[in-house]
Amino acid sequence: MNNLKTLILASLIAMNAIDAGAQTFIGRQTPKIDNRTLTPEALWAMGRVGGASVSPDTKKITYNVSYYSVAENKSHTVIYVLNSDGTGEQCLTTANTSEIAPKFIDGGKRIAFLGADKEGNMQVFSMLPDGSDRKQLSNEPDGVDDFTFSPDEKKVILVKTIKYGKRTSDLYPDLQKASGRVITDLMHRHWDEWVETIPHSYVADFDGTAITGTKDILEGEPYECPMKPFGGVEQLTFSPDSKEIAYTCRKLEGKDYACSTDADIYIYNIETGKTRNICKPEGYKRPAIDYTESLQNQKVNTEAPVVGGMTFAGYDINPQYSPDGKYIAWQSMERDGYESDQNRLVIMDIKTGVCRQLASDFDSNVDSYCWSADSKTIYFNGVWHGETHIHAVNVAKGTSVQLTEGQYDYTSVQNFGKDALLCSRQSMCEAPELYIVSAKKGTANQLTNENKYFKENIDWGTVEPRWTKTVDGKDLLSWIILPPNFDKTKKYPTLLFCEGGPQSPVSQFWSFRWNMMIMAANGYVVVAPNRRGLPGFGKEWNEEISLNYGGHCMDDYFTSIDDAAENLPYVDKDRLGCVGASFGGYSVYWLAGHHNKRFKAFIAHDGIFNIEQQYLETEEMWFANWDMGGAYWNGHPKTFENSPHRFIDKWDTPILCIQGEKDYRIVTSQAMSAFNAAQLRGIPSEFLCFPDENHWVLKPQNGILWQRRFFNWLDRYVKPEHPQLK
Repeated sequence: MNNLKTLILASLIAMNAIDAGAQTFIGRQTPKIDNRTLTPEALWAMGRVGGASVSPDTKKITYNVSYYSVAENKSHTVIYVLNSDGTGEQCLTTANTSEIAPKFIDGGKRIAFLGADKEGNMQVFSMLPDGSDRKQLSNEPDGVDDFTFSPDEKKVILVKTIKYGKRTSDLYPDLQKASGRVITDLMHRHWDEWVETIPHSYVADFDGTAITGTKDILEGEPYECPMKPFGGVEQLTFSPDSKEIAYTCRKLEGKDYACSTDADIYIYNIETGKTRNICKPEGYKRPAIDYTESLQNQKVNTEAPVVGGMTFAGYDINPQYSPDGKYIAWQSMERDGYESDQNRLVIMDIKTGVCRQLASDFDSNVDSYCWSADSKTIYFNGVWHGETHIHAVNVAKGTSVQLTEGQYDYTSVQNFGKDALLCSRQSMCEAPELYIVSAKKGTANQLTNENKYFKENIDWGTVEPRWTKTVDGKDLLSWIILPPNFDKTKKYPTLLFCEGGPQSPVSQFWSFRWNMMIMAANGYVVVAPNRRGLPGFGKEWNEEISLNYGGHCMDDYFTSIDDAAENLPYVDKDRLGCVGASFGGYSVYWLAGHHNKRFKAFIAHDGIFNIEQQYLETEEMWFANWDMGGAYWNGHPKTFENSPHRFIDKWDTPILCIQGEKDYRIVTSQAMSAFNAAQLRGIPSEFLCFPDENHWVLKPQNGILWQRRFFNWLDRYVKPEHPQLK
């Protein structure tokens, strides 16, 4: 399910995962490409461009790239540097262990980064821009997870992991080898881990040679900063004068934490150690909450306190001060309990405390943003009609204009001098690369070319937009993905792609597993609709899915695939398959009981099969309460009556169920139940289970296995030229 946003952020975190156990240097690969065809092995051989930093004079850029070895089943993240015109690329990493998060310091004379010390802990190091003169700056006993320097570089924020709560060995010191866990409250596990540690942020001194005097800015507080599972150092920032730290935190525990999305922005004074909340009035106390009811209509939202003229009851994250120090901006969701509320761009006048929403004319989410050097403009990226572009908002007027265009997703934005921006761009046809975008014209020049070899040696499919009318007369955008060397006179087996989230866009995303180009390379046309419940088509469209899982969102799937089957001559309506993950997996299970023999095969990954079961199994209860309307025993029949397991008597089509056992968002029993039901009904079925994977499949060999079984299943039942393929 979606956690604030996009699986994009989570994917970036996975790309930059530290593999301190790597024994050989894993770098850029140029494998043999047979028949110019994209294969799972080629996908895993591609480099994955990560975070970047610009030197103060904008002459150089340093950035991460992650590489994977299928043979060793490991990843390795390295640091590159190159000139701002794209020349002079140099890999600075020489260690077999990953080196991540490079940032220019000392006026661009050095690069700070995270690397492994002799004990294998990650520490802050620095080096010259040519990779020489490496020096260890921090010496934290348990290592460092992330970091950022203050503008004057006399201070540094360190993100570190600390112990949370009491373990069995604390309760019973004589039972040090006992594996049992004593649970007394909710949120005992989150995403893919039992919650026994949390991140805390520390401020430390830096004298140019060493980081010392580390102090916990949340000392004695049992709260996460940054917030799990996907938050990083972007959730904290120094003020321009280096005297304050603004940070994101949800200061809740147990049931409160599990049922609420109310994160706030706090200001920490480095000199005094005092903290204030700028999203709530002083002395504010949360109203009583009924944990079995949705927060949609409870006082926590209807009577939310006003601060600076606005209410901040939901997610408030990622603060950034304006360069002139007059404002602080952040991303804000208005309502508590609603993780897919519209992400607003808010600024506060620091002197007056008055708050304003910027870019309210953009009826979609602000995904990420940055200030211009003169503090007069904020640049942000956001999705509209299946494309994510860069927009500029005038701070004084509050109105926005779109800068970039084209069939792309711009997934990040940061300053690159006076009139330019450094952005990451991708599409369904190309993996992410770094681009320099003109802040005036919106034109984009490609900077990195990490996957040029694959671009030139593989035949790629194409992507076309198609608009249709929904059952209630609205406009529905679907992406039609066509195979390489497409022949419009032929008929192709076709897949309906069901998006997850449930409120994540079907934009021009690139995935290294759920990849549209590899589906096309295997001879399939793909139909990918932006059904009801996705951002980029206005607030009403995005919110229609809540409490209505079996409603128009499912009608939209039928509308899209039926239109393709009837009106696109190259779509073979007798060879249709249906695939999806997360909410897309729920969609597959639901469609399996309602499709009226449209499809020849289904594949569901980490999907909800039994909503009543899911309500009590998931960890982030705010999602279940909001989208399902509260506990099923309180009389919320609409959502629960649309649970796929209620329609198992209508199943008649082969189905592959896939699940990761470390997925605590949608747990293994869901896929196991679906598979068992299909088996008992005599329906051809397969259960692919990964004991060591979470909501995604992150290990290379598991990823290859996933792809092989995925296409084995589709080829077996959707392609008649491969009947009953083993």
